[in-house]
Amino acid sequence: MKKLPTLLAGIIIFLALPLSAQTINDFTTPVPLPPGSTLVIGFLGGIEKWDGDVHRVRRLALDLRDKQIPGVYVETVENHNRRRAIALIKRALDQDHDGRLDESERRSVRIILYGHSMGGAAVVDAARELAKLGVPVALTVQVDSVGLADAVIPPNVARAANLFQHEGKFIRGRSKIRAADPQKTEILGNFLYTYDGKYVDLSDVPWYHMILPTVHMKMERDPAVWSRVESLILNEIHQVESAAK
Repeated sequence: MKKLPTLLAGIIIFLALPLSAQTINDFTTPVPLPPGSTLVIGFLGGIEKWDGDVHRVRRLALDLRDKQIPGVYVETVENHNRRRAIALIKRALDQDHDGRLDESERRSVRIILYGHSMGGAAVVDAARELAKLGVPVALTVQVDSVGLADAVIPPNVARAANLFQHEGKFIRGRSKIRAADPQKTEILGNFLYTYDGKYVDLSDVPWYHMILPTVHMKMERDPAVWSRVESLILNEIHQVESAAK
């Protein structure tokens, strides 16, 4: 029995290890983006590959791309590649290619960030890094977010939402997010999902994801969850479009 904690720790570490080497050249977004564009970035959790379309963060990105909304560009990033996401955002904003962002460039493109599990925590970390650069974020969405510092949303974020479950024996998502400055950030909600007795198809989940976090994976595969995430993102996009008319 003494070996059990070590085994569990080993499994968790294994689930956090990267499997692929995503590069800046893997992004399809043209840079810099035309002013007024929207860049949506999804952060995957665990060892999920950025281009693995079995995972719902990636599937949502592909669905958003398929809608071909004018001026909207969507990418996915592995949670440990946060720096690469920041590099993409900086290139997307740098209208004059001089490697520096002036005030107008920082606000030239709307940024939306969403993520699941450790990807949810990466969303908040990325928003904080953008705050240091003076770059505003229109919306952040966390899905069953797992992190040590993912509860407080920085003031450069205009709106934020949090979706979570609290039934998992080993992994439970962040139950509440709050604004560092409520006058600058609107918390759209902390939305609880329950899975006691609810069927969710897990037939395509790799075995190593099923060792511990069954309820966590149910949320990742729950169509209702991703329908809400998509609605939050589309509402943000259309809200800005309506304001511009």
